[in-house]
Amino acid sequence: MSVSRRGFLGFTAAALAPIHQAATREAPEPGAPSPEAHGREPAGGQVEDRTLYLGTYGDSIGIATYDEAGKISPAGSIAGIPNASFVIRSGNFLYAVNEQDAGAVTAIDISGTPRVLNRQPNKGSGPCHVAKIGDYLLSANYGSGDIAVHPIAADGSLGQQTDLVKHQGSAPHAHEIVQAGQYVLGVDLGTDSIYTYTLADGKLGLQHQAKVKTGAGPRHLVFHPSGNYAYVADELDSTVTICGYDDGVLTVLESLPVGEGENYPGEVVISADGRFVYLTNRGHNSIAIFSTDGPHLELVGIPNCGGDWPRHCAFDPTGRLLFVANQKSNNITTFAVDQTTGALTQASDFSTPTPVCVNV
Repeated sequence: MSVSRRGFLGFTAAALAPIHQAATREAPEPGAPSPEAHGREPAGGQVEDRTLYLGTYGDSIGIATYDEAGKISPAGSIAGIPNASFVIRSGNFLYAVNEQDAGAVTAIDISGTPRVLNRQPNKGSGPCHVAKIGDYLLSANYGSGDIAVHPIAADGSLGQQTDLVKHQGSAPHAHEIVQAGQYVLGVDLGTDSIYTYTLADGKLGLQHQAKVKTGAGPRHLVFHPSGNYAYVADELDSTVTICGYDDGVLTVLESLPVGEGENYPGEVVISADGRFVYLTNRGHNSIAIFSTDGPHLELVGIPNCGGDWPRHCAFDPTGRLLFVANQKSNNITTFAVDQTTGALTQASDFSTPTPVCVNV
């Protein structure tokens, strides 16, 4: 029987409960601690490109624009890309997963009129996350619990797969890939683990496996700007786990609840100055706001997300706006960010079919 990602949460919560993405614009330079430049101030304080690329369950990637106040307007779509549930941008190219039983990844040229360059099978099932690391595109397969590697050609297209590494453990469900300097981290919801790899000549080499609490279900993580700490959104037990980090090794420090009632935390992002961490709460339909000094988190707010099932969120380049993709209510909410207190104020609302990823 085929189980879609839209049905995975209900399926896994019942059958696998005992064991069980600010989309990025560009991967970091070697040595950078984090894959995401959340809230980074653009040169001159001006945003030249206010385009959003919206990952969906369907047959296209949505395109929208936004103004300085965060009001979003439709700007078309890129057709022929099935279940593009996670989308990243690298310069003039987009890379998307095709979250299906027979998983694939797609390259798109956006230098002019958007056009699909090519699509490559990734030999796994249910890919749900991609990351560009150097000259390679890595994709995390939720269904088959493995990570695929594809080379990226000079024209942005994808070459044939060079590696496919399955996570070891009970019922693996790979959910995210993160670059941390010279290392690649694979976050696995099913094995309650975060795997550290090296990437050389298109091959992954396992270096370390960090275990969080059994049944936590780690989904996504984000690094503190210092590179010494990481914050992990745990989908299954409604917590955020704080980890220390040193040379590829994560060490669990503490776990904290992210809100009221039963939740399935979706995305975790951090302000550019490292003072505030934000998690989307699916279930409570809220955004948990934590202040942080690095090794500690303190819950300081939990405003409503402005919709139903906030799966993903991302800052604009200035860090003054936060976009939240509400999957079940078919809308994206824009929040104004108080960069002094971390507080969020709803600024705008945009209707769009099944938004599950917003790339800024």
